[in-house]
Amino acid sequence: MNLPESVGNRIRELRKSKNWTQEQLAEAATLHYSYIGGVERGDRNISLETLEKIVTALDVPAWELFRHEDKSDKHILLHEHVSLISNRSAEEIAIITKITKDIISAMELHKE
Repeated sequence: MNLPESVGNRIRELRKSKNWTQEQLAEAATLHYSYIGGVERGDRNISLETLEKIVTALDVPAWELFRHEDKSDKHILLHEHVSLISNRSAEEIAIITKITKDIISAMELHKE
């Protein structure tokens, strides 16, 4: 996989983690939705200015587009969990953390 395809795949992952369509990302980045499709497929050789628009719209640091880790099921699920709670308030995250701890405790008891 070449760099444009790799970055395009990462943009697609980040977009989907926000539950956005290509149209929604395009609107937030002031780009055309068909252009976003081309970027995600690696068909477009995009400028740094366009990358900046996309990372700003996705609200992620630029290095996030170049982060390509092992895509094990566990990693994907952890990333999804973080994405789901990242836009929540500190109070909501505390509640989610408590619920998660309670669920883990119940699972540990069930194992015994």
